[in-house]
Amino acid sequence: MSLKVNEIFYSIQGESSYAGRPCVFIRLTGCNLRCSYCDTRYAYEEGLDMELPLILDQVFSCRCPLVEITGGEPLLQADTPPLIRRLLEKNLTVLLETNGSQNIQRVDDRCIKIVDLKCPSSGMEKRNDLENLGRLSSNDELKFVIGDRPDFEFARHILDEHRKLFPEQTPVHFSPVFGELEPKRLAQWILDERLEVRLQLPLHKLLWDPNQRGV
Repeated sequence: MSLKVNEIFYSIQGESSYAGRPCVFIRLTGCNLRCSYCDTRYAYEEGLDMELPLILDQVFSCRCPLVEITGGEPLLQADTPPLIRRLLEKNLTVLLETNGSQNIQRVDDRCIKIVDLKCPSSGMEKRNDLENLGRLSSNDELKFVIGDRPDFEFARHILDEHRKLFPEQTPVHFSPVFGELEPKRLAQWILDERLEVRLQLPLHKLLWDPNQRGV
């Protein structure tokens, strides 16, 4: 059993309800989308095939109870769900960052899935699998990356039309496209519309150079 891995690193979790916590990241290679604002294009192709025991050894060496599997799009690789199960069996808290185009039902319910639905400025909004909204468990989270007002209206429409499909307690994050939309503008839109969502700033990009890898 092996996966193509772009990088494994220890850093601060930046974009979820777990933001601010130390976390081990497993970035897998490959993505089926090409978002206009993508900041991990290096993960489209670059990576090494790694056997599962080697991946686990690197994760355990960091001595951190929180692990995030990200990409790229992790669910393109068949052995991602088994990797998640093995990490869960070791009593780790496991996050999965997924781009909203892949069926999340095949992932262990104990895994916290952060589903990043795409808005129009990404150029990929037609690739969203909206049935994933009905597959969210009470542990999962939903994210919209907002680049402009049409993106904001798109995300609000999705919530208005589909809010009854997923658990009421599901955290919903609105995150501005870094360097494109001023965070305080997005904050004001949220306040003006009285939306029950969370403004999420990309913490790791505020702490380190946004172009730096492995953070």
